[in-house]
Amino acid sequence: MPHSPWEILEHLRIAQEDILDFCRNPHYEERKWPDEYWPAAPEPPDAAAWDASVAAFRRDRVGMGRLATDPKIDVTAKIPHGTGQTYLREVLLVLDHNAYHVGELVAVRRALGAWAH
Repeated sequence: MPHSPWEILEHLRIAQEDILDFCRNPHYEERKWPDEYWPAAPEPPDAAAWDASVAAFRRDRVGMGRLATDPKIDVTAKIPHGTGQTYLREVLLVLDHNAYHVGELVAVRRALGAWAH
């Protein structure tokens, strides 16, 4: 696998955070691909980084859920500051992206024998 579990987790967190920011923030600024979507190192910078990344990922996952179910938002409407994207497109992008990379984490755990059946 080309990426460590840390790199995958951080990429998931960063990408989800970025998409949520794009949906919410009229002053959103696009990040540089791929440099700003992947961590610089294959391992966490310290012992607390993994848990902090998981917590941030979960927080933003809840934020995406709230956005998707907010009765004040027409999910089929174009994002006013976007270039044609709809809220629904962005929600589906997060779901698809997260599913792909979580699958990678499962594959790593299975390869390491760290996955209970």
